[in-house]
Formats: sequence, C-alpha cells, structure tokens
Amino acid sequence: MTEHLTVVTHPLVQHKLSIMRDQETSTSKFRQLLREISMLLAYEVTRDLPLTSVKIQTPVCAMDAPMLEGRKLALISILRAGNGLLDGILELVPAARVGFVGLYRDPETLTPVQYYCKLPADLAERWTIVVDPMLATGNSSVAAVDLIKAQGAQNVIFLCLLAAPEGVKRMHEAHPDVRIVTAALDDHLNDHGYIVPGLGDAGDRMFGTK
Repeated sequence: MTEHLTVVTHPLVQHKLSIMRDQETSTSKFRQLLREISMLLAYEVTRDLPLTSVKIQTPVCAMDAPMLEGRKLALISILRAGNGLLDGILELVPAARVGFVGLYRDPETLTPVQYYCKLPADLAERWTIVVDPMLATGNSSVAAVDLIKAQGAQNVIFLCLLAAPEGVKRMHEAHPDVRIVTAALDDHLNDHGYIVPGLGDAGDRMFGTK
C-alpha cells in the first residue's frame, strides 16, 4: 500500500473476490457478489469524506451530531462493466450524481476509443469516484480521468475490483493526484492485456456475453 494505492484486505472482500475469480461461478452469482463487494469497497473509498456537526434532538436529549459536510459525491461509471459497481455504492449514497464514460479497448492496439460521455455539470464541487472493475493497462482509465478532469473534477478517486501493476503505474504517471482503491493488486498482464490471475473479462462475466 502506498499513498496513491489502497488495497482493501478485509476478509469479506477477499472471500467474495475469490468466488468471483472462480470460472465456475455463474453470471447471476457474479453480479450479486460484485454488488456486495462494491458496498464494502465504498466504505473504504468514502472514509475521508469531511464531516460537520449539526444540532439535533434525540428522544433523550439535544446533541451535536456528525453529518457529511460540503461537497457531495459524483459516481462516474466506465461503461459497460463499471455499472456493476454502481448499485452497491448508490445504496450507501443514494444522493450521488451519476455520470457515464463509454470507452472500448481496441483489440489490436489496446488503446481506448471513446463512444459516449455524459457527466454531471458540477464536478468541481463534488468528490468524484470513477468506477471500473478492472485497472489493466490503465489506458482506458487514464482516458476517462482525462475527460472527467476536463469537465472540472478536482478530487478524483479510482475504484476498481482488480488492478495490475502496469495499470497502477500508468495511472500514477498520468494522474499522480488520483487515489486508487482496489480489492487486489494482481501479478501482471498477459499478452492480450488481461490481468493475471484476474477473473477474465468482467463485463462478459457480468452480462453473460463473450
């Protein structure tokens, strides 16, 4: 773990991730686990949200109670697999604004190609959490953060299920101010740009496609 990389080692996170890695895990189970693990990761990614004190009346007495202060959250999903992380996080922070960035990886060059971008208008006033299950080469993730920062985002966190060292290095070089939160830092990328040991293509396993 470094200043810009947090690996969440909570036993529940690691247990659920191991089931997701298993190639015998069904599509419906994979989706369920992704939703559950996204909630657990959301606890870590929101750990440093600022608090203020608000006077309230309990059934017993008045008190100064901690409440979220200032800027709210924006969740930006990198389509399509990023959508699998949204539901769990939105259960915890239902008031968050949601945006989408559509990128696909060219199979020959492994470079990202943009086909969609719809973002909240007030990103400069929000903590922005970019979600994508995999940080592999880092090219698509960096391109997404480029777009988001161009729309004014200043406080950006990247949340993923798995990361490869190559992707972490690429993100840190391009955006050293972006903190990465992940459930696992895997070993390396293979010749096809897949994370090893990984879990295959997260989008295909989530939606039952190939």
